[in-house]
Amino acid sequence: MFLNLFLASISGDLMETASTVGKTFGFSTWAFVAQVLSFSIVCAVLYKFAYGPILKVLEDRRQKIELTYREAAAIKVQVADAEKRASDIVVQATSGAHKIVEEAKIAALQFQEKQMQQAKEDATDMISKAREAIQREHDQMLVELKAEVARLVVDTTAKVVGKVLTADDQQRLIQEANRELAA
Repeated sequence: MFLNLFLASISGDLMETASTVGKTFGFSTWAFVAQVLSFSIVCAVLYKFAYGPILKVLEDRRQKIELTYREAAAIKVQVADAEKRASDIVVQATSGAHKIVEEAKIAALQFQEKQMQQAKEDATDMISKAREAIQREHDQMLVELKAEVARLVVDTTAKVVGKVLTADDQQRLIQEANRELAA
């Protein structure tokens, strides 16, 4: 109740003060209403022709910024995908390079083995041919040796016996010398 009396005295004092101030400064109700009406018209015109378009421009910018963020996110995904594909390509290329190197090593080992085998075969052929040549020379030398020994036997026998041997005697002595050489 005290509060009601206090508010009533303030509102009564407030009304008196407002009335005094209004009379002092020349407050006119019609002028006040005209000013409120003019202010409302200016606010409506500004809202229609300035505030609305400004809000529209701001909304358009907000949408463009949001679209840009979405596009940036999509680009990030594309970049990540491209990096993954590039990484996969590098891995595949590295794998392919390793495979090629391994194949080259295998081919080199096969070539080396083939060359070694060919060299062994060539060496075996050379040894075989050398042995054959040596055998031929040995056989030829034996033939020559037999002939020489036979000639020496015939000459020696002729000198020891002191007579000239006939062709049959020479043939018989040569055959005996060959038999003894063969044994």
